[in-house]
Amino acid sequence: MLKTTTNYEKHSNKNPFQQFLINRFYKKLFEIIKPLKPNSVLDAGAGEGFTLVKLARCKIGKRVEGIDNSERAVKIGKKMYPGLNLIQGDIYNLPYKDNSFDIVLCTEVLEHLEDPGRALEELKRVTKKYIMLTVPNEPFFRLANFFRGKYILNFGNHPEHINLWTSHSFENFVKSKKLRISSKKYSFPWTLILARKQ
Repeated sequence: MLKTTTNYEKHSNKNPFQQFLINRFYKKLFEIIKPLKPNSVLDAGAGEGFTLVKLARCKIGKRVEGIDNSERAVKIGKKMYPGLNLIQGDIYNLPYKDNSFDIVLCTEVLEHLEDPGRALEELKRVTKKYIMLTVPNEPFFRLANFFRGKYILNFGNHPEHINLWTSHSFENFVKSKKLRISSKKYSFPWTLILARKQ
């Protein structure tokens, strides 16, 4: 059995409250992107492919692909969903031509990266128009963890998170990359921003 990842553990956790938050997150996410009727979708930082599977079930996108840096996550995803279009790759150097996808998703990824600005520039390069971004909404994400007794020594901060944004500071970060904000929503404890090329 392959060793799991924190993302796998998050999605497979049977805690009813955690499942409620994740299900509500996806409901809000798809409410934003489904009306765009994208034909082609890239999930950058797709992990084990949980979002790719949900996109297929909701009939969002005719061509749906995923890429993740983690060899372990991709192997787990391929084992769980053999037909998944999921590859290992580098978010800073995506193996796609300019303007390859109608929309690029990047959910719960940027907070892990040493250079999120560089990654966002690369997402911008491969999308035709839209980028769907989600990050933890601080300090609420940390507080929720802390009061659940998680990561107490880090004051609730996930040990893999190196970028901490409030909703407002994340919006400013996205705008700094010359992207327009089409939609900004909340699904506790996350911020969801649909951005588009100017």
